This record gives sequence, structure tokens and C-alpha cells, in this order.
Amino acid sequence: MAGNSSSGMTRRALLGAFAATTITAAPTFSNAAGFLRGGGDIRRIRMYSGRTGERIDMIYWIEGKYIKDAVKEVNYFMRDWRTDGVKSIDLRTVDIMAAAHNLLDVNEPYMLLSGYRSPKTNAMLRSRSRGVAKNSLHMRGQAADLRLSSRSVGQMAKAAAACRGGGVGRYSGSNFVHMDCGQVRTWGG
Repeated sequence: MAGNSSSGMTRRALLGAFAATTITAAPTFSNAAGFLRGGGDIRRIRMYSGRTGERIDMIYWIEGKYIKDAVKEVNYFMRDWRTDGVKSIDLRTVDIMAAAHNLLDVNEPYMLLSGYRSPKTNAMLRSRSRGVAKNSLHMRGQAADLRLSSRSVGQMAKAAAACRGGGVGRYSGSNFVHMDCGQVRTWGG
């Protein structure tokens, strides 16, 4: 991102605005260009939850550093809303989500259907559906199920798969895409 952004603010001004923000030196995956294609110098995540009514729209990473307070907010937002259980979300998953969103070139936030799932919630969902894995990456904070009204499941899955950062599941019948930071693989239709 060089020069002016659409809001007329330069990157230097934006970085200056965040100078007071605590920035951690959490492990970065900036060298893994394959799944960060489209990530940029500044990474932003936009989501809302139909279950809780909550929304987030934030920059969570600037030039190689995760913003500690933003990461905490993402962890809380992606909690198991059924139990209110919070787990640290694997930042590789958030990076895949952000990069796929950039590749889709949309302003619409993701609708988060499922982020972290407690073992209790996963067992309950598994008892209701064959499509829920016994050892789901959701229980490790490494997966998200997402929807966009302005893009098809196919378009979302293609963008996520282009990142080559993990698993991408197409759930056309339920109108969502699963993204995770596990093995690179695809499934569904």
C-alpha cells in the first residue's frame, strides 16, 4: 500500500495513528507468501455475527506485527457463543480469511457462522450432523465457517483455496465456506 488510501490517509499517517497501540512480536507468517497473497502491509478483518449481533472491522496486523488488543478482540468475537468460551484463534486462520477477503474485492464483512467451538458444542453439533468432524479444527481455534451475501460459495472457496494456507470446504447446501489453517486440501460441492 503506497501513497494515499481511499480515505486520503497515507500509510505513514496510519502507522503514526497506531504508534500508541501496543504491538506484539507474535510469530508472523509473512514469509509464507502463498497463503498471504493479497494480505498486504496492513491486514484488516471485517465480520459480523448474526447470533450475537456483534461486528468487528479492524486492522489487526501492521508491517509484520500483530496488534495485541486487536487479536484479543478477534479471539473474543470468534468465541463459542453457545458457551461463551474464548480460545486464542490461530492467526494463520485469520490471515487466510483476510487474504481471501481481499482477493474477493468486497467491502461486505464476512458473516461468521462458527469460529471456536468448545468440545461440548462440537459434540452437540456432531450429534445433529454428519458433516461435523469429531476432532474438528474449530475446537483448536484453527477454523472458521463464513458466508458473504455478495459472493457465491464457489467464489469464496476459490479465493480461499488460492491462498494455499489450509483446508477449504464448500457447503453449497448451507451456503458457507469453511477455512482452516490445517493441511492444504479442499472438499465439498
